Amino acid sequence: MEEPPIKKIKTEYNQETKPFIKTENSIQQCPYLDTINRQYLDFDFEKLCSVSLTRINVYACLVCGKYFQGRGTNTHAYTHSVAESHHVFLNLHTLKFYCLPDNYEIIDSSLEDIKYVLNPTFTGNQIRNLDKSIKLSRAIDGSLYMPGIVGLNNIKANDYCNVVLQALSHVVPLRDYFLSELNYNRIKRPPGDSSFLLVQRFGELMRKLWNPRNFKAHVSPHEMLQAVVLWSRKKFQFTQQGDPIDFLSWFLNALHRALNGTKKKDSSIIYTSFLGSMSIYTRKIPPTDLDDKQKRTLMATPEYQEVTSESPFLYLTCDLPPPPLFIDEFRENIIPQVNLYQLLTKFNGQTEKEYKTYKENFLKRFEITKLPPYLILYIKRFTKNTFFVEKNPTIVNFPVKNVDFGELLSPEIKAKHKNTVYDLIANIVHDGEPGKGTYRVHILQKSTGKWYEMQDLHVSDILPQMITLTEAYIQIYEIRP
Repeated sequence: MEEPPIKKIKTEYNQETKPFIKTENSIQQCPYLDTINRQYLDFDFEKLCSVSLTRINVYACLVCGKYFQGRGTNTHAYTHSVAESHHVFLNLHTLKFYCLPDNYEIIDSSLEDIKYVLNPTFTGNQIRNLDKSIKLSRAIDGSLYMPGIVGLNNIKANDYCNVVLQALSHVVPLRDYFLSELNYNRIKRPPGDSSFLLVQRFGELMRKLWNPRNFKAHVSPHEMLQAVVLWSRKKFQFTQQGDPIDFLSWFLNALHRALNGTKKKDSSIIYTSFLGSMSIYTRKIPPTDLDDKQKRTLMATPEYQEVTSESPFLYLTCDLPPPPLFIDEFRENIIPQVNLYQLLTKFNGQTEKEYKTYKENFLKRFEITKLPPYLILYIKRFTKNTFFVEKNPTIVNFPVKNVDFGELLSPEIKAKHKNTVYDLIANIVHDGEPGKGTYRVHILQKSTGKWYEMQDLHVSDILPQMITLTEAYIQIYEIRP
């Protein structure tokens, strides 16, 4: 639909009689600016006309907040303007303001805050100072919020996505990369490549989460989740509960590919931030029905010799010890606990673990050879079998600061690392029954050093001591400079 020409009108102000006088060949003020209702404006949803559902030439009515197509006579925006006496509209693509039905462009500096909420932008200096500022921002309703510490809407059952998005928004290099559109808009991509939508939506969400001039103290991830549903081919949806680790694994790899990432370690911001490597030592176990002599003979064959392979990783899977099957009456209320360092012995290159397949059994050892700047730990709480999913309630005791992962490394490998001490920056928790529970996340706000608990729209501060008492599921650690 082609747009009609703009009436070039200037609005002048007479100091004595105070009428609005319109003259030709200029574009200036509008007498209806006081009808704008910023409390109704929400740009977090898909930019569709509320009548025709088209994405072409969509305008937001700044009086009621609804979206309509077109600007010319008989368009949905024009009809809405005449029927409801709503006159001020914003083109959601060009970011220009118009007065309907008169159809002239409005230029007024008082509207810049609306434009900024629709498309927040950050300068390099603003990005560098994000973790230094302790200034609170004020929403339209008067509530105070800290940029980066804002709630995310739960549209239906997307809390498993929300916690991952919140956690990733506090990984500094990832956040800084996506706050500046120039970083990814200049990436060359083949014609028809739709993967850019995922990158673009994540960047938009990141800028809105850190926007110091939001109208509300929360953000909706609606457009981000629509891109996830589309790009994952409906594997992940916001209408049914999912697993954060499945989403995190898919999301990081999908972003890496969309950013033209390759197998090289620094080919994308994803690999630069999270990619580590390990050596995996594998050997087959002889069948149990053989005697000792037969086993020794078999173990000497090349087929049963230990094989070493190198494997990259974006996160480490930590296995919880099985909870006790039987609990006596005096210990029935005691929840089993385990130390984090005990779980991490799996990766010291010495601890062997048995893995069973349909035909053969193997023993494997894992040895970390390179630690990434940001280390993600996945604490495996759910066990699936033929009939149901079982949750392990064991509490993991972990420090929030000064976790030395260098204890897992051999002296030769540790010597290649400048530092091996990490601090926790995000902790995702599962509450309730498997498949039915909810997820929340603990986030460290760097400028204040405070911890916050975030569960969808609910945001509250929390003591670090309380974080260690939760059923931790996914953790992100940041290496110290």
